Amino acid sequence: MSRTNEVRTSCINEAELVLKGKKIVKVDYMYDKDLEALGWYHKALVIFLDDGTLLFPTTDDEGNDAGAIHYITSDDKSGILPVI
Repeated sequence: MSRTNEVRTSCINEAELVLKGKKIVKVDYMYDKDLEALGWYHKALVIFLDDGTLLFPTTDDEGNDAGAIHYITSDDKSGILPVI
């Protein structure tokens, strides 16, 4: 197995542990106190899962600022959940 495939498999395994079988119970944008704690300038959407896990997009792997979420539905509608 190539190193790229090993990394991909590892990332998929982690994503499955965090996400698989979970339900979204709430969505909201970050509060000002969250921005201050992270040192960010923009508010990201926060996705709350039923096990208490929080998900939020960032601009890069280092978490330097909020990121947008692009989506495509099963009926080919697309859009963006933006940063604010």
